[in-house]
Amino acid sequence: MQTKIETFIRVFIDEGGYREVLVGLRNTLLIAVLGLLIGIVIGTVIAAIRVMPKYKRLPRVLDKICQVYVGFFRGTPMVVQLLLFWYVLLPLMGVNLPALSIGNFSIGPEVWASIIVFGLNSGAYISEIMRGGILSVDYGQTEGGRSVGLSYGTTMMKIVIPQAVKNILPTMGNEFITLIKETSVVSFIGATDLYKTFNDMGSNTYEFMVPYLVMGMIYIVLVSVIALGIKLMERRLARSDRNH
Repeated sequence: MQTKIETFIRVFIDEGGYREVLVGLRNTLLIAVLGLLIGIVIGTVIAAIRVMPKYKRLPRVLDKICQVYVGFFRGTPMVVQLLLFWYVLLPLMGVNLPALSIGNFSIGPEVWASIIVFGLNSGAYISEIMRGGILSVDYGQTEGGRSVGLSYGTTMMKIVIPQAVKNILPTMGNEFITLIKETSVVSFIGATDLYKTFNDMGSNTYEFMVPYLVMGMIYIVLVSVIALGIKLMERRLARSDRNH
């Protein structure tokens, strides 16, 4: 065991392996955070459409489209979505995602593709989370907004959705944690993340035990920090509700 630890320290510190780990950690957080933000926007729009009254033809058509979208992204594994997007959809469309470099900070096309797929996937799950949150808000809130002349969209954005967010905050935290952990599949399209850096470290030294243990501890720390942040936000919201 001591030899394994010494090998890891040599590769991690003496040979500069920590630099690759920092890049992988940065990409992991970037994919998860941006994916969540994209998912929140998409999920909110879909949820608003799903709960919209279906008196007219357009809302019914949009609802069917949203159902297909949600069904696809919830019914297929993340890795399949990544592979289809990277190896099938982008080549068919003839799209080459650009690489962004600002000084020493660079984001490759694989990372962009991962962000897009994670955002689309998260949007499907968040739409159901948000829909449940919207339905938990008393319908009288919607009627009140419409009665004072607000449009359906304005009523949703100004009155209903802010109240729904309070109800779904813990579930949204769980979605973010899920995205953090699922970033380990982006290595299938060549993106560098936390998993890939430690896996490469183990492959180069043929010693996987210590790198994988350290990787597991980093994931645990990340998840614990996120869980703590969500708990603090819940307490603040609860305190705000009591004050009002």
